Amino acid sequence: MHEDLLLLDNIRLNFSQASLHIMNITIGFIMFGVALEIKWDQFRDVLRNPRKVIVGLFAQYLVLPAVTFLAVWLLGGYITPAVAFGMILVASCPGGNVSNFISSVAKANVALSVSLTAAATVLALIFTPLNFAFWGKLYSTTSPLLRPIVIDPLDMFRTVIILLGIPVAAGIIFSQKLPRLTDKIKKPIKTLSLLIFAAFVIMAFRNNYGYFIMYAKWIMIIVLIHNGMALLSGYLTASAFGLNQLDRRTISIETGIQNSGLGLVLLFNPKIFPPELNMGGMAFIAAWWGIWHILAGLGLATFWSWGRPLRKTEVVSS
Repeated sequence: MHEDLLLLDNIRLNFSQASLHIMNITIGFIMFGVALEIKWDQFRDVLRNPRKVIVGLFAQYLVLPAVTFLAVWLLGGYITPAVAFGMILVASCPGGNVSNFISSVAKANVALSVSLTAAATVLALIFTPLNFAFWGKLYSTTSPLLRPIVIDPLDMFRTVIILLGIPVAAGIIFSQKLPRLTDKIKKPIKTLSLLIFAAFVIMAFRNNYGYFIMYAKWIMIIVLIHNGMALLSGYLTASAFGLNQLDRRTISIETGIQNSGLGLVLLFNPKIFPPELNMGGMAFIAAWWGIWHILAGLGLATFWSWGRPLRKTEVVSS
């Protein structure tokens, strides 16, 4: 397993400067589309009833990175440093906007899901660079044989501000000023942006498709374990704080659905991750996570939706 993953690590995904600019614009376009769904009322709701949102953010930005570090430590010599950093990078990203749809399928608390997505997206400006810098450095120091990866958190912070901060602010203002136009364009924008980004991912990996198919089983197993731990940790965290069943489902989904697309864009930025670092394993982890978390999330949501109707005492607000 370790030897196979080393081959993936040595794969270099090179982009021209023009391609990187287009990719950055694409992720900004995606986040603009996400922000069209965010309303100021959601932040007022968070302030009025902050407990559930705080628990969700705690699971997202503190529990998940810690659980990921534990998974990396347990897998030890079975995985490569690049794969480990890929897992840490994914865990440092905010939740994905598809979580709102998956929460509705699961018959969970959709209002809480929307509030969590909005809050997590804004807080990603701070927590994504901070978590990756902290847990990445901690992982680097756990083994004397591991060459430390030096990532400037300020560079990552500046990139996240550009990719998240500006588009999200623009999207929120746009939806407030032009609500009717927003209702007409938000679904087409979401569909178009995801299709464009998917095309970029396919282009990035097309020259290495054979390697991925040959060794995909290990990437799939690692992401399966990691994503399962994320979903479970979200559910258990909500349970530990005494939240009701619907809120547990919501926080589980929010913790298990990550914006791995942001991770890929950060990874493809040579100012943050120089090409000589041989981070192929990171890219494959983030790319497969982007596919698997939707499949796993929908599977879990469908299972919950088929379950018995919840008793009144199980859905009373905590």
